[in-house]
Amino acid sequence: TDLMAEGIYQDVKDVAYNRVIAIGGGTILDVAKLFALKNISPIVDLYDKKLEIEKSKKLVLVPTTCGTGSEMTNISILELTAKNTKMGLAVDELYADDAVLIPELLDDLPMSVFATSSIDALIHSIESYTSPKANAFTQTFSVKAMRMILETYLALVKEGADSRKKYMKTMLLASNYAGIAFGNAGCAAVHAMSYPLGAKYHVPHGEANYAMFTGVYEAYMELNPDGSISKLNEILADVLKCNTKDVYQELESLLNYMIKKKALHEYGVTKQDLKEFTDVVMTKQGRLMANNYAELNSEKVMKIYEKLF
Repeated sequence: TDLMAEGIYQDVKDVAYNRVIAIGGGTILDVAKLFALKNISPIVDLYDKKLEIEKSKKLVLVPTTCGTGSEMTNISILELTAKNTKMGLAVDELYADDAVLIPELLDDLPMSVFATSSIDALIHSIESYTSPKANAFTQTFSVKAMRMILETYLALVKEGADSRKKYMKTMLLASNYAGIAFGNAGCAAVHAMSYPLGAKYHVPHGEANYAMFTGVYEAYMELNPDGSISKLNEILADVLKCNTKDVYQELESLLNYMIKKKALHEYGVTKQDLKEFTDVVMTKQGRLMANNYAELNSEKVMKIYEKLF
């Protein structure tokens, strides 16, 4: 949260340092990015672009999960308690000077964290593929990442979850590739709609994304089935060995092996929350909603939430 970042700032504001080295998951990397800047506090003012943004420290990022791809992006996501949602600061000053991949750091990753973080990477690759900002370069990384992740999931179904350790290098690279893809083409409504759920009910980020994923993409299919989503479905169907019309059901079945999908009410979400979530998405998540494959207005967003409730 912004409060945590402010607390760290109070501890280090009088310490002279030239380099920030972050070793950890997406939250650690995202928070560390802020401390490479000259002006950090007040955090909320930084995210509202009220502070001059200038990089003054070298930044080295070392991920220990296979999900966020944060080591490759210029984005820092925080839960802003004053705004009751997660928000992203996206500026070039947040890019790392060095991104270091060490697969051995993932050896002890619990299955639950492996599942939620890698599903996040999968959704990064899919959302960036259908983003209107996508191009041949970003889609190359998107496709490579989604194939690597899904093929690993299929292997785990056959070999058992305990076999995941031998796939950590593959998954770390896939997360990195997905980070390159969405760092350039952007994520969209799946992430935007997951943020209020994660902020209010502290649902792990990848799990919150999964809760929204098929609902958003089924809505896209209703709105525009013939664009880049058609090619996406062909790619997914090829990996999953199914018909394109069944791709989202098959994908959900596979992901349920990793982590069981829940209806929103199972997290404690209320009907009143759906209206509040919709308002937050439409007023606070414009950065992400601008990357939607098809336009989603407040009525469509509300219908997706209601369908997933």
